[in-house]
Amino acid sequence: MEPTVTVLSDRDGQRTVQCAGEFDADTLAPLQAACATASDARVELLVLDVRRVVFADSSFLNLLLVLRREQAVRLVGPLPGQLARLLEMTGARLLFDVEDDVPAE
Repeated sequence: MEPTVTVLSDRDGQRTVQCAGEFDADTLAPLQAACATASDARVELLVLDVRRVVFADSSFLNLLLVLRREQAVRLVGPLPGQLARLLEMTGARLLFDVEDDVPAE
């Protein structure tokens, strides 16, 4: 499944990025770009809607960890099974707040 990345409008220091599909080293660039501009725009909270991510490898996990180091990151779930397993197996799940729904626009 081809990945899609949609950046919703910034509001109150928050940017929401919806991602769907399969993310690996070869398909991560659009998500990296969308998230990189968040720090340039002085976004205080980056919200990643990952409910429709069907596959994520270690490059996706690495991006999450880099983003967390640079700014506040919240994931919107429920986390898809494969992504939930990746975060649990690596211990990274404890590093992220996960909400059950996207904040209202």
